[in-house]
Amino acid sequence: MSSDSTVLYDVSGEVATLTLNRPDVYNALNAQLHADLMAALRQAERDASVRAVLITGAGKAFCSGQDLREIAVDGAAELIGERLRASYNPLVMKLRGLAVPVIAAVNGVAAGAGMSLALACDLRVAGAGARFVNAFARIGLIPDCGMTYILPRLIGQARAFELSALGGELDAPTALAWGLVNRVVPDDELLAAARALAEQLAHGPAKAISMLKRALQRSQDATLEEMLAYEAQAQQAVAAHPDFAEGVAAFREKRPARFGGDGPT
Repeated sequence: MSSDSTVLYDVSGEVATLTLNRPDVYNALNAQLHADLMAALRQAERDASVRAVLITGAGKAFCSGQDLREIAVDGAAELIGERLRASYNPLVMKLRGLAVPVIAAVNGVAAGAGMSLALACDLRVAGAGARFVNAFARIGLIPDCGMTYILPRLIGQARAFELSALGGELDAPTALAWGLVNRVVPDDELLAAARALAEQLAHGPAKAISMLKRALQRSQDATLEEMLAYEAQAQQAVAAHPDFAEGVAAFREKRPARFGGDGPT
């Protein structure tokens, strides 16, 4: 992608870094950013060398949500519904469906759909100055882009309702205490810490991590019986992968495993 793209794409080692690149408007989501972000995710998906994806924002913010300059109040209802179905919903499904782990490095504010974007990732590392803003109720809307599904599963039903109905926000320490983020680090260490986590995952057993991601997503709506059956199926698949043999050999030889089998499919 060109340097003037609304999403910068960079691969270093086995980690693809996607940087939302509209810093003058705090990386607000417009039609072009949607298209560029989806294209970047598809590029990472096609690249067999990519074993983890890192998403962050340029400048002072992760993402301030929908660029409201694209939406006039008159006729907004139909436009909002159309935009969600055509752009936001496929973007969330792409993030959740990637075979590799996705880490959000949240710098500054993640508001509205920007907060939803962070929630759709597998892990969230926040800078100490990060803020998560659920402001939909302030303008007479409800959370979207999967937030009503993911948020209560992270922080519980009561807290999700309170945060959403009152149009509140969480600072980074509270987000960590509530289980919304995995780690909080000093702002100037954010990218290094998130990248270290991405590299750790990228160096792990790719097939097993991919199937773990799918299993945990399935478990949110499955019965115990269904998950037992899926675990047996998945375990058989990963046990046939070269990474399992390497892991067992490393354990027996008391050395770190050197995973490097074929990536996730």
